[in-house]
Amino acid sequence: MKIADMDYKDYYKILGVERKASADEIRSAYRKLAMKYHPDKNQGDQKAEDKFKEINEAYQVLSDEQKRAKYDQLGSAYSNFRTGGGRAQDFQWDDWFQQGGQGGASYSGGNPFGGGSSGGVGGFSDFFRMMFGEAMRSSIRNNAAQGYQQEVEISLDEAYHGTTRQLQSGERKLQVKIPAGVKIGSKVRVAGAGPDRSDIYLIINIAEDPRFELNGSDLTTTSNVDVFTLILGGDADVETPVGKVKLNIPAGTQPEVVFRLAGRGMPHLKDTKTKGDLFVKLKVQIPKYLSGKQRELLEEAARIKF
Repeated sequence: MKIADMDYKDYYKILGVERKASADEIRSAYRKLAMKYHPDKNQGDQKAEDKFKEINEAYQVLSDEQKRAKYDQLGSAYSNFRTGGGRAQDFQWDDWFQQGGQGGASYSGGNPFGGGSSGGVGGFSDFFRMMFGEAMRSSIRNNAAQGYQQEVEISLDEAYHGTTRQLQSGERKLQVKIPAGVKIGSKVRVAGAGPDRSDIYLIINIAEDPRFELNGSDLTTTSNVDVFTLILGGDADVETPVGKVKLNIPAGTQPEVVFRLAGRGMPHLKDTKTKGDLFVKLKVQIPKYLSGKQRELLEEAARIKF
């Protein structure tokens, strides 16, 4: 697309936070929205999928100090332009992206990684690519002292199942396989992809997932359960990386109990058949409204001495 046709993305508005929001506030807003629009909960809903990508893109920028600072500089320039009466379509994107603006990255029209909707630059908007694409490409060239290392972010689902990324080095485009079971900090060697056919090492980062907390190969999630299930026993739905399972809740379970589901965590890199554990915390839901019969029975139960 032409730079003149660029639309400004208000990442703060997308996440519903103030521009002075703290990192914790941004993380909390992201998790709430990502849970609502996650593809697993909205299968076949293209609008929800697009919204999820937009939320993810906003979080990738605002959760990174350097990206957020660069974005805030552009936001100030754009806001001042619009406040002064300028039309959105007349904003000089060329000055910002091609000449550097106030700290903006120059735009080359390309990016080192593509493919996938959650990691790298692939699946992100043209606005994001123009702001950060060239900076990411440059980091490959400028890290020679570190053995040509390049960070790449993937989703938790991609870390579980394995994924691919397209790597562009000079004029070459290479399809790189990222195996299942990689962890944060794992290195994926791409032989001969760097200058003079040297190696490039992709340093893996796994994006936060609204459903799980990641700790090594173990995962922690939360399952909603009503107070009656805790008292009487029953089943609760639990999210796992491969779908929902039923968790049996014994009668008399206390709210602070954490259940361990062995082998339901992340696969190990060297043996993907071996997996970590999934820990389930119960989130108790207290009904706001009771029927007359329910209230009567509860009041009767309350009068009975244990």
